[in-house]
Amino acid sequence: MSTTEIGFAHESGATVYTVPAAFQETVKLRPNQVALRTVGGTQEITWKQYAERVEALAAGFAALGVGHGDAVGIMLTNRPEFNVVDAALLHLGAVPFSIYNTSSPDQITHLFTNAENKVVVTESAFLDSIKAADVAVEHIVLVDGKADGTVALADVEANPAPDFDFEASWKAVTADDLATLIYTSGTTGPSKGVEITHRNVLAQIIALVKGPLAVGFDDRAISYLPAAHVADRISGHAISLLTGVLITTVPDPREIAAALPDARPTIFFGVPRVWQKIKAGIDGKLGTEPSPVKKALAAWAIETGIAKARAGLAGKGANPLLAVRYKVADALVLSKLRQALGLQNLRVASSGAAAIPPETLEYFLGLGFTVSEVWGMSETTGVATYTELDKPRPGSVGRAVEGLEIRLAEDGELLVRGPIVTPGYRKQPDKTKEALDADGWLFTGDVATIDADGYVRIVDRKKELIINESGKNVSPTNIENAVKAASSLIGQVVAIGEARPYISALIVLDPDTAALRAKQFDAPADDLAALAGRKEILDEVLAAVVAGNKKLSRVEQIKRFTVVGAPWEPGGDELTPTMKLKRNPIAAKYAEQIVSLYADPVPETVINV
Repeated sequence: MSTTEIGFAHESGATVYTVPAAFQETVKLRPNQVALRTVGGTQEITWKQYAERVEALAAGFAALGVGHGDAVGIMLTNRPEFNVVDAALLHLGAVPFSIYNTSSPDQITHLFTNAENKVVVTESAFLDSIKAADVAVEHIVLVDGKADGTVALADVEANPAPDFDFEASWKAVTADDLATLIYTSGTTGPSKGVEITHRNVLAQIIALVKGPLAVGFDDRAISYLPAAHVADRISGHAISLLTGVLITTVPDPREIAAALPDARPTIFFGVPRVWQKIKAGIDGKLGTEPSPVKKALAAWAIETGIAKARAGLAGKGANPLLAVRYKVADALVLSKLRQALGLQNLRVASSGAAAIPPETLEYFLGLGFTVSEVWGMSETTGVATYTELDKPRPGSVGRAVEGLEIRLAEDGELLVRGPIVTPGYRKQPDKTKEALDADGWLFTGDVATIDADGYVRIVDRKKELIINESGKNVSPTNIENAVKAASSLIGQVVAIGEARPYISALIVLDPDTAALRAKQFDAPADDLAALAGRKEILDEVLAAVVAGNKKLSRVEQIKRFTVVGAPWEPGGDELTPTMKLKRNPIAAKYAEQIVSLYADPVPETVINV
């Protein structure tokens, strides 16, 4: 861990070293400007009101016995109460941490045991799960009402600790104090508590502001990803506290498309699945457009945009004819499409948390905005590398943020070192020693390459590489993205092939796109299992696999697949809350289907490519 002082040069002119100190400076600049809002503006909180509530709640939590260094659990949807409570706890020097809303009582037990929190802040929807956890907490604070065995947030706010000195409290917070715990999403076992200090947070936001996110009071963002995810916690909530970005909260991430036109973000971060869903929504609307003329015009405009994007990426630039075509396409279709999406003011777009197909990035570049692909981990406090907006390079995750050193180990594993790197895992010194060497290098677990100009390409997770029967190393993510990019009908792909003679795949339909297809051939839209067996659907999936295979080497190509007849939900058996594949649980749950992919003769449920 770096012990170098990390000071954030605030717009106020002050240099600050902790999150609460930065928040206090932010409040001074535009006290009457809205800081937090809900969709539709039904609730709006100015910076002055924000500060008043933070002070009142800090005193109230102190009365509950929360002090410097104490962990406090937060299990909330994306709502202003999260931001206010979290900021209040930071002013106490406490360690607020978030819990995925999909967490089971057993998972909550694991988190609370590791964090040793005596207080949890939640809402009615999650109360049963918290009470069912096999661990006792002293206080359950409810933000949306009252219930037996709980205390209302309003009552906490109205009952301060006697003689509580708010200013002394937040000024006692140091750069080395913990600001939060980020519990990893647990693709390979029980989640680990990544410790994030105030120094880490400030270093990350300095890196973001100097790199992909030059933001301030005039910018608008949306909070819709779980606060338990490092992206929303740091690149959303914390960056707002330091720079004054307006946050619109969206409690249900499935409503993000509807929320965008209301929030009109100037900065927007999406995991790959979100960008793919936006693209699928556009494809779906085009597919159901009743006017042949409008349908053809829209398709032409999008194709023109993609052609211009590809010409630019190839370093050629658009020829005069393509430039004119694009100008017409943008005026007639693309500008209107950006407005309909609510992205007409989008200045900074980024994608991260998993690999995104280069074709998806080209598609959005064609629509008129660059999506910066970023790479990072909870252990790097978020973003560690990013592609510059004026230098897009689909397939690369860009260069290291300022202050971060990167190199490759002998086996190709990416190593990073710098002030954004965690000091370690909570109460797990053995795991910390595995991840961090004596010189401060973090072993990321990702196999990568680094180009001559410093651009990083992630090959895959080191533990997820497939070694086939012939001993060749194959990246499953590369295969999966090639197929997903070929059709919006495909929601998830899992490449199989460890110690096998060829690659096969489990394929899951995207429920929304499948429902649109169902309307086209007058079938029930809500029966995914039935749709997964229809010839029209299977033919489209087969075409996507064939198209994906053309982009892959022979050893990577999918030879057989089966379509799973049930949706996979974030936080379920197959996907983490951040929509990463849980490969081992998938292999166990679908063992029978996987065996059938290599059976002879070929079962009816398996498609030969």
